[in-house]
Amino acid sequence: MMRSVAILFAFLLIFPVQAAKQSAVPNRFGAITYHRASQSWGVGYNYARARDANVEALKQCGHGKCEVVHKFKNGCAALADGPKIQAAASGATRDEAEAKTLGRCSKLNNAASCNLIAWACTR
Repeated sequence: MMRSVAILFAFLLIFPVQAAKQSAVPNRFGAITYHRASQSWGVGYNYARARDANVEALKQCGHGKCEVVHKFKNGCAALADGPKIQAAASGATRDEAEAKTLGRCSKLNNAASCNLIAWACTR
């Protein structure tokens, strides 16, 4: 019985420490900007603040009418364009983000083919 209590006590001591370590990892933000008419795009990624990611993506886009079309945190994102409209999505990996983006873009464009424009990942 004493051994079981000791194991439980050790278990409770270890897990809060691990949870604290996980929460100590800072968030990283990203953004994708796009101007469809000029096909200009930009990405900002791995920033401590979302605003900084947005600003960098707008700088990279280089067109005065670029807009932030997707924001993401602690992961990846991609942008695709179709015949009528663009689409963006996030995922845990580049492959996941691209697959989600192409699926969303195709659906928004009535099953038409879409082209990947940009992607970015934090960390």
